[in-house]
Amino acid sequence: MKVSESVVGIILAGGLARRMGGGDKCLLPLAGKSLLQRTIDRAQPQVPQLLLNANGNSLRFARTRLPVVPDVYPNNLGPLAGIHAGLSWMQTKTPKAEWLVSFASDTPFFPANLVEELLAAAQKSSTRLAVATSKSSIHPVFALWHNSLKPELEAQLETGESPRLQDWMKSYNPVQVEFNADAYDPFFNINTPQDLYAAEPISALVK
Repeated sequence: MKVSESVVGIILAGGLARRMGGGDKCLLPLAGKSLLQRTIDRAQPQVPQLLLNANGNSLRFARTRLPVVPDVYPNNLGPLAGIHAGLSWMQTKTPKAEWLVSFASDTPFFPANLVEELLAAAQKSSTRLAVATSKSSIHPVFALWHNSLKPELEAQLETGESPRLQDWMKSYNPVQVEFNADAYDPFFNINTPQDLYAAEPISALVK
C-alpha cells in the first residue's frame, strides 16, 4: 500500500563503491536481478514517486525509468548530498510533498512496510527526522526527512564537508523505529564480493 502523496522516495546510488572495486555497485546481479532492481521492486510500492540519486551519465540507468537526480554540490559529498538533491527536486517538482524517504541501493532486503512505519512514528512524535533500526543498530540511510531540513543540509554542504549521516542526525534527535530481524537482517548491507555471496541465501527468505 502506498502512503500519502506527502512522501517522495529516493534511492541513493551515488557512492564510489571502493570496497567493491569501484563502478556502479547497485548494477551487480544477485539471484537473477541487479541490486538496484531489487531495491526498486521493494521501494516502488511504498511511495507514490521514486527518484534515483546518481552522478555522471544518467543513461546507464535508463532502464529503470526513474528520474535520475544528481547531487547539486560537487565532489561526491556522500549521502547528505543525495538527500539534499532529493529535497531540492521535491521543492521544484512536487511542492506539496512534505517528506523525503531515503533508501540504500546496496541493501535490497529492507522491510516492505518501512515507509509506513517511519511516517507513522514521525507524525506521532512530531519530529522532522525518523530513522530505521534493527537489533539496536541504526541504519541512517533508511530515514524519513522533513522538507524543512533542506536549509540546514545546505549550510552543512556549503562547508565542502559532509559528515556521516548518523553523526549529522544526532543533533536532530530522530525518532528511531525498530524493525524485526529474527529470520534475517532486513538491512544486510552489501559492500564487498563476500557480502554479495552471503546475500544469496537471504534472498530466498525475503517475502
